[in-house]
Amino acid sequence: MLTRQLTLSLKKINRIELKPYANLFASVKPFSSRSEGSMTSVEESDVGILCYISNLPGFRGVLKQRYSDFIVNEVDLDGNVVHLTSLEAPSEIAEEKKERLVDLLDKDYAPTIESFRALAGESDAEKLKDFINQIASGVNNRDEFILLSPCSDKSHRAAVHNFFKERLKLFVTDTIDGPDSSSKSVRVRLNSGSHNGSRRNSKKRKERGDKPYDSRGSESWPESTGKFLRFHLYKENKDTQEALGLLGKMLGIQPRSFGFAGTKDKRSVSTQRVTVFKLRAGRLAALNERLIGIKVGDFCHVNDGLVLGQLQGNRFTITLRSVSAETEDIIKASVTALGEKGFINYFGLQRFGSSSIPTHLIGAALLRGEWKAAVSLILDPREGDILFISKDVTRKIREYFKESGDVEGTLRQLPRHLVAERAILHCFRKCPGNYLQALLAIPRTLRMMFVHSYQSYLWNHAASMRVQKYGFHQVVLGDLVYCKEQEAEKEMTSSDLECKDGSSCDTDVDYHLDDISITDLSELRNTSVKVITEEDIVAGKYTIYDIVLPLPGSRIIYPLNDVGEVYHELAKKDDISLKDSLHNTKEFSLTNMTGAYRQVFQKPKDFHWELLNYTDVNKPLAETDWDIIAKSCAASFGRDSDEKEQIKLRSGCRLEANKFKNEVIQSPDTGETNSDREEDIQIEEPIGASKTPESQIALKLSFTLPTSSYATMAIRELLKTSTSVAFHKALN
Repeated sequence: MLTRQLTLSLKKINRIELKPYANLFASVKPFSSRSEGSMTSVEESDVGILCYISNLPGFRGVLKQRYSDFIVNEVDLDGNVVHLTSLEAPSEIAEEKKERLVDLLDKDYAPTIESFRALAGESDAEKLKDFINQIASGVNNRDEFILLSPCSDKSHRAAVHNFFKERLKLFVTDTIDGPDSSSKSVRVRLNSGSHNGSRRNSKKRKERGDKPYDSRGSESWPESTGKFLRFHLYKENKDTQEALGLLGKMLGIQPRSFGFAGTKDKRSVSTQRVTVFKLRAGRLAALNERLIGIKVGDFCHVNDGLVLGQLQGNRFTITLRSVSAETEDIIKASVTALGEKGFINYFGLQRFGSSSIPTHLIGAALLRGEWKAAVSLILDPREGDILFISKDVTRKIREYFKESGDVEGTLRQLPRHLVAERAILHCFRKCPGNYLQALLAIPRTLRMMFVHSYQSYLWNHAASMRVQKYGFHQVVLGDLVYCKEQEAEKEMTSSDLECKDGSSCDTDVDYHLDDISITDLSELRNTSVKVITEEDIVAGKYTIYDIVLPLPGSRIIYPLNDVGEVYHELAKKDDISLKDSLHNTKEFSLTNMTGAYRQVFQKPKDFHWELLNYTDVNKPLAETDWDIIAKSCAASFGRDSDEKEQIKLRSGCRLEANKFKNEVIQSPDTGETNSDREEDIQIEEPIGASKTPESQIALKLSFTLPTSSYATMAIRELLKTSTSVAFHKALN
């Protein structure tokens, strides 16, 4: 019955799609007429996701019932799929021999201290002198480091660091926060490499303060070893930035020290490459025993760190559960059509957030220069906050601020992951009522996400109109295509998206930024395109898979047919000009952005699928990288007859697997447990149900997409239903 209703609904949708494009977009409401209470979360039709390629009926299927139903493996620039295959750290290259501590202390440091006095002043010079004398005397003083005088001059702190590197290699330095927000202090401690294994001066972390030491530059680094450690990061149900933030905290280094090519969906199991400067693999590998939902491995040293955009795409393994259709042939035909024809390359719902205030509405306010309105959209209560308990708490905090205007009180209550909101309130604390300055206080990656979202909103509507007006069988006059004559290179650019201010971007921001791949925001820039002519159509050299549409900017052209007008018509409804800026803030102006192009139709590569029967709804149906490692270790037990090796394998792999998969243990660094991490939708048997579980069908898909494509849009083409999280939760 449900399948028949879906089929009837699909036929109705197809009839709607045959309307002239002018009618199709007449129902799109301008920004000013939309109210917060009109919806609890963004719907596909709100952001221009309207059409399908095939006319085949959809079928029922549940997306992401378990986060292990959505597996993502990065594909590097050479086309290799990134997997976690080993947790073992390689044998480190022997470090250069260091001078013994006693030999270092035999030197006369008086001239050096006098030079330091000229640089740092009398007080700090005396501190250093006493510290050296203390170490030389062998007294086990309670202080294992000294703090130099607070200083807000970054160049002076750099000079101090360089002084120790060049003239006092006996010590290493790092920087910690000073007594006030505008100053920092240089911390000086004995080089741990000079102890020759002795730990007589070591203290527990809790005894020396919360901030661990970052001493990666303190040791000489072998010239034959690359200065960057590259490793594979495996994570379950965690955002990339969240996982790297945890690793950084445990290692005592800043999260921005890690380099990566792109973020991955939070609600998934993913594996990707990460680099970090001058870190020994053994230190990182040792964390595996303490990590929950994260594993690191496949270590090697390389000369260069990763930057955003250095990937070819992602390999997806997606399992749709509770699949049902009138006939199995409908499923097979739909899957075959997806592999052969592909899907409309829409920006998915992740781009627009999950609350009642979609990110593109905030972007529209920014483009109009309505700073106060934009701040209100970010801070005010929204309907989506009442869907979950944690968000209900957030809603009450938002309501408190709206009613009281109490900045300090709100900051004390507001969760730290709400980075945009906290940045605005921190600015209000210093500059009350300065709305533009408050918006500019938001980390650049995040604040630009709002404007990129509005560009995506226009692109989606233009793509829908292109399909509605001209179909998907051939190119037409006025279409834009890649210029094959010049074989323009696809250049992935991510410069606009990096956290240049060094601020943390590991946020949900109530817009599910964690589900948005940062590289999704970078499209094909500096790519030569051309307008289709009669000669091109006769020659037949271009196909629908060459068609592109622009993301508005100053260096793009629009299609020379009706599709080009859609951009201007929709922007006009929101009182936005695509040609002129309404204010003087360049950052929030389309005329100051280069713009980009994006393929309209996308076909999945290396496409494979299979139908599976299952009875246990909570059992994983696809193997993750960790499953394969655990299985390999288990198989080793049976093959290896050596008792010592059996013990080694058991302690190093089986117990690790049990801890990772089954035990509810607490992380010493985060207090998080496996129970906290588990967000799968558990299906319970109704009272009085049959003891024998009913067999169900699952569809497992494997395919590769380029970085800017959304796998959820491929699934949408199959099911012909919404890809929203709320919709698929309701199916359960």
